[in-house]
Amino acid sequence: MSAIPSVDLKDFTSNDPERKEKFVEEIGAAFENIGFVALSGHFLSDQLVDDLYEEIKKFFALPQEIKDSYEIEGIGGQRGYTSFGKEHAKGKKEGDLKEFWHFGQYVEDDPKLEAEYPDNVEVKELPNFNAVGKETYKMLEKTAKYVLRALAIHLNLEETYFDAYIKNGNSILRPIHYPPIKEEPKNAVRAAAHGDINLITLLMGAHGKGLQVKDHEGNWVDAIAKPDQLMINVGDMLSRLSNNKLKSTIHQVVNPPKELWGTSRYSIPFFMHPVSDMPLNCLENCITKDNPKQFEDITAGEYLYERLVELGLVKK
Repeated sequence: MSAIPSVDLKDFTSNDPERKEKFVEEIGAAFENIGFVALSGHFLSDQLVDDLYEEIKKFFALPQEIKDSYEIEGIGGQRGYTSFGKEHAKGKKEGDLKEFWHFGQYVEDDPKLEAEYPDNVEVKELPNFNAVGKETYKMLEKTAKYVLRALAIHLNLEETYFDAYIKNGNSILRPIHYPPIKEEPKNAVRAAAHGDINLITLLMGAHGKGLQVKDHEGNWVDAIAKPDQLMINVGDMLSRLSNNKLKSTIHQVVNPPKELWGTSRYSIPFFMHPVSDMPLNCLENCITKDNPKQFEDITAGEYLYERLVELGLVKK
């Protein structure tokens, strides 16, 4: 059994006040205690999940020179392809053992943000790739909106507090391929220990072993979801906003046992980001005598830029 608590989003969307309150209490407690939760009752259909995995496996199986043609210079990897070993965790020199793709926001009715965000990259070789990616993006964004509404209630905010900040937010859907390991990695793992930058992360593909979460005692705990569940965790932006009431938990993807080195691993996180001018100043009602203010005032955009520099994706 995974030590990560499970919740059902259908409790929150049920129109039953008791079930809704139960969901708010459960997810609030999980995010205060370990920062991770396994969520069922989301808006992704099984068919959509299958379709996306099929498309991303086809993409990562393309010849390297074709994949490389989708690596766009000068945008810090925000859209399109990022090749193997490019990204590293904060404080690590070794690149992670992965390659990935980024789908970004599909801006509606906001020319300013349309100009701010890079365009999504179309994959010519795969006619369904972009349509399936866009549909998955929308369903995960919708799921995240309801999770954030529950967290707003938990933080004694108005239920729709986050809605305006996440509409057209700078969110990213990242299909990741961890290729087979061919030789003993030198100090490198599939994804080194890190905290996420964003508000919350929704992860597809935490069904097998690999993802581990560091609990408050410093122990590494396996985080395994059921096939119909998403693994959701608190990011650093939400931790800052809540003055660390909601915990952004360090996690990693470890290398498999040697007998499984020859296998690929795929996972698909959705990083829910707000618009760049959202203030991440600690909420007044999360600052107390026992929990004094822990973070400087900053906007989401400023904080994201700082972190992308630390990750080696943007040069100062």
